[in-house]
This record gives sequence, structure tokens and C-alpha cells, in this order.
Amino acid sequence: MKNICVFCGSSTGNKEIYKESARRLASHLAEMEMDLVYGGSNIGLMRILADIMIDQNRNVIGIMPEMLISKEILHEGISEIIRTDSMHERKLLMGELSDAFIALPGGFGTLDEISEVLTWNQLGINEKPIGLLNVNGFYDSLIAFLDRAVEDGFLRAEHRSNIVVESNEKDLIKALLNFEKTEVDSKWVDELKKQDAR
Repeated sequence: MKNICVFCGSSTGNKEIYKESARRLASHLAEMEMDLVYGGSNIGLMRILADIMIDQNRNVIGIMPEMLISKEILHEGISEIIRTDSMHERKLLMGELSDAFIALPGGFGTLDEISEVLTWNQLGINEKPIGLLNVNGFYDSLIAFLDRAVEDGFLRAEHRSNIVVESNEKDLIKALLNFEKTEVDSKWVDELKKQDAR
């Protein structure tokens, strides 16, 4: 595992713990000799991650659509800048270039990116590990939503189990390194069709 894609806010949030978690994650990635793939921004948690990785002489790939370059402020000091024509292309490249995905706290963009890779995982398009760094219980409500989706029959328990959740960056990286995807019996599609026919 070499390239780690980190999804996170272009804001730092209003609690110091979020900035500190980004610093700790970046430092641990560098210590593990891993490199960063991220959204390319020079603001928020994204900048904290990139700056620490750069300071530790790690490779940092930033991917940003042309439409966001003026809004999010492109980080000119990173190893490689990839400009894309759309958000969709950005996410596709993140998926192709990365060996695993981690989500720090963030807003709509972070949620969109998490949802995209979870859907890829569910459909077998991309089977790379996905982890939530649940800083300060930030993702508790999302985790509860996913558990409710399983309980109410909208999400397979096997797919839910493929999401790694830890509150500590070292535990999360270790879990991603040891990740083994839970396979789903293909017969589940037939079961769903039978339910719909009732």
C-alpha cells in the first residue's frame, strides 16, 4: 500500500481536534513511507495534510477540476498537480491512483467522495480498502445511518462490514493494511428480485 487518498474538508472546522487529527494522520502516513493523493487544495484540512507530507519529503498528488481552481485555491507546492474537466473525472483519477481511501471530517464534498467509493466497493468496481477516521465522533451519525440501512434491508451487512472505522490514525492504517473484503453471495440479487415481486 503506497498511495493513500484522503478525503477531507477545505475548511478546518471549528474545533482544534480536527486540525490535530489531520496533522497526526499526515505524520503517520509519512512515517509509514506512504504518499498522498488528495483534492489539491491550499486551504482547510487539505492544506494541513499536504504541507506536512511535503515537509516529510513525501510525494503529494493533488487533483482538482478547473472549475474549482479559483475557488479552493490550488496548492502550487505539491509534487504533482492534475487538472480535470469535472468532479467525476477527479474522483475517477483518485480511484485509479490510490491503494486505499481515508475520510477525515468534511462537508458535502467529503460525503460525496465517501459515497462514491463505497458504491464502487459494493458493485465490485473498486475493491480497495475504505476507512473513516472517526475523530471526535464526527462520523457517528453516518455509521448509525449505515447500520439502520442494514437493519431495514437497504444495505447488505457484508457491504457494511467493508467499511473500516477507527478513531485513531495508527489503528486505522493498521486495519487498512490488514483489510480483507467480505464477499457477497451473488444469489442476493435473486433474493431482492423475489422480494420486489411480492
